[in-house]
Amino acid sequence: MSKGYENFNNSETSFRKSTLIQERIGLVSSHMYKQFLDYQHATLNTSEVFSEMIENLKAISDSLKQSFSARGITTENIYVDYDKEKSIAIINILWHTISLTTRCNYEPQALFRENNSPMFSGRIMAISGNYNELIEGAKSRNEIMERLLDKEIASLYVPADKAQNSIFKIRHLSNREFFLNSADASREFVLKVIETICGGGLYHEEGSRKSFNI
Repeated sequence: MSKGYENFNNSETSFRKSTLIQERIGLVSSHMYKQFLDYQHATLNTSEVFSEMIENLKAISDSLKQSFSARGITTENIYVDYDKEKSIAIINILWHTISLTTRCNYEPQALFRENNSPMFSGRIMAISGNYNELIEGAKSRNEIMERLLDKEIASLYVPADKAQNSIFKIRHLSNREFFLNSADASREFVLKVIETICGGGLYHEEGSRKSFNI
């Protein structure tokens, strides 16, 4: 009789443990499912914005060619390249090379915001230099991200909700937040990046002096 009571006790304890596990894992899975949905929507929105950026880069390249050609300057070093997946775009403007990429969205991620809730979003990075050359020989995602972050000009964070503004952060402005609506984000981002890089210049290297803005 005593043994039967112990078996009943053990069964009740096991049932409680199982219920507790299910409850807590249910909360975890619900949280992760919400992140997964946000990631899917943000990824789709980011891809759409990036495709628009490529079209804007083409228009910018054509405009630059016309402008420099009218000044008697050869335009063979002004061009736009992009991969078939439309995840990397490179614009070359005379001696400047700028890359844009969405190849930094490996998993659901949120943008940290001071005094605001984190925003789950996709990210488009603008990089100084040729993306393919920068990551050559990199053996891991961490190594790729380290190289990209070292050359980052700015990033555009595209939210899962199209009604919400994208957030534009420029590295040399202490990552201050600028807000862009979905209609303007692709155009304004590429224009600001090009203005930031091409509107400045390069010093002859002396110690820490590398570039300047005018």
